[in-house]
Amino acid sequence: MSYDLAVWDGPSPADDAAALEVFEGLYDRFMRGEDQSPTPRIRQYIDGLVARWLHLGDEYEDEDASPWSDGPLINNASGLLFYFGMVFSKYQEAAEFAADLARSSGLVCFDPQDRRLIT
Repeated sequence: MSYDLAVWDGPSPADDAAALEVFEGLYDRFMRGEDQSPTPRIRQYIDGLVARWLHLGDEYEDEDASPWSDGPLINNASGLLFYFGMVFSKYQEAAEFAADLARSSGLVCFDPQDRRLIT
């Protein structure tokens, strides 16, 4: 079981309902549509995540040390959107770090399970 987050490069929606609408549009465009290279800000964000925890399988003797549910993380990014999963047993620490990094990077962080912005 995994816990997913969506991070995107763009203006912050006014509320959770608007964020859900933006997320669904971005997901359809970038995850279901034609794959596009991630924006430089999304790439930089992913670099920040893997500076904290390596990609799943990278140099870890114990794969349980990584919070990511798959890897490399860059494979979960397309265009403006990065949609990624964390193993449920480690999601709280990883999600908190991911949300803080998104905020400090000027990116939007959205929890699709709870359908809410993470601010």
